[in-house]
Amino acid sequence: MTSTISQIFKFDANGAASNLAILPTEGAKELAQMVDKYLVNWHNEEAARLGMDTRVETFIIDSKCPRFTTGDGKGIINDSVRGKDLFLMCDVGNYSIDYNMFGVNNRMSPDDHYADLKRLISANAGKAKRMTVLMPILYGGRQHRRNSRESLDCAQMLRELEVMGVSDIITFDAHDPRVQNAIPELGFDNFQASYQMLKALLKKFPDVTFNKENFMIVSPDEGAMSRNIYYSSVLGIDLGMFYKRRDYATIVNGRNPIVSHEYIGNDVRGKDIFVADDIIATGDSVLHLCTELKAKGCRNIFLAATFALFTEGVEKFNKAYEEGLFTAVLSTNLTYTSPDVTACDWFVGAEMSKFVASILAACTHDISLSTLLDPHDKIHDMLVKSGRK
Repeated sequence: MTSTISQIFKFDANGAASNLAILPTEGAKELAQMVDKYLVNWHNEEAARLGMDTRVETFIIDSKCPRFTTGDGKGIINDSVRGKDLFLMCDVGNYSIDYNMFGVNNRMSPDDHYADLKRLISANAGKAKRMTVLMPILYGGRQHRRNSRESLDCAQMLRELEVMGVSDIITFDAHDPRVQNAIPELGFDNFQASYQMLKALLKKFPDVTFNKENFMIVSPDEGAMSRNIYYSSVLGIDLGMFYKRRDYATIVNGRNPIVSHEYIGNDVRGKDIFVADDIIATGDSVLHLCTELKAKGCRNIFLAATFALFTEGVEKFNKAYEEGLFTAVLSTNLTYTSPDVTACDWFVGAEMSKFVASILAACTHDISLSTLLDPHDKIHDMLVKSGRK
């Protein structure tokens, strides 16, 4: 990244700094601060190199979304955003934020986070030069298609943001990226954490060997095939998959229960297994998958999920880990992760703030994102440097 600072941060003849500005909702402020540190360092390094006195302290715009005791809220922006290239960051998965309503503390839901995002867009009042929404985990992303008389929450959200003047959407590992068809005239960039996941895996487990004799990719279901095909292709190793048979006549906790898992693929005996998915929610299906793979004689199982939510806590994972059902769960810091999760011996974090900062810096200067969208070359170089290619 350092070698391209001069491309990322441009200065005009008067030494004016970039118009980049970050406007996070409450749930995304921690990630925004981490991203901001990289952007500030890169900007100030380039300014010093050019001998310009244009140091900045932060790119974050001060804002808040206070609530009345009735639960009603409003968005307030405390700094000017006129002419700015505004990046609104929203983590709809952050369940650690609460608010008071009628004397009772309530946890903010995805609906609340999304409502705050719209409030801040409204408070902008059309003054920003361009508005981009960075929403790592898409609001309503799991409800991406109709099976009966159902709402289409994600598509509706995208259409609303389009009407409000947003020009681009940046997200990560969308459950089904075809949802972008709802906004054919808007930019929609769907990034993957493939490079960061493999980097975290190799750092934690340096003895892992990526070859057909010792390593294999297994997709947890047909919906995750594209993610796992990518890993299989870039690493040049075999791919298997599980087929989930569901009971579509029944709904339990908002989903159709799984009747059975059926494995399709080569023998996994004696091999390390890498399983990639977008979300771990309750974790029931991946733990069942681990039981099936262990029964077939595999060695280590590495579970990778861009968003590890653990909606029912970590007790079942702690028990499964003690029983040797899996070796590690790898996940990103793109959405809130409870300290109870990050403290577990089996949890391995993939740091994403530098990558997000690179995306924002490239977008604000209209630099191509193709190399960021497909990290094939970076993965190849990493494997070569580590002696695995």
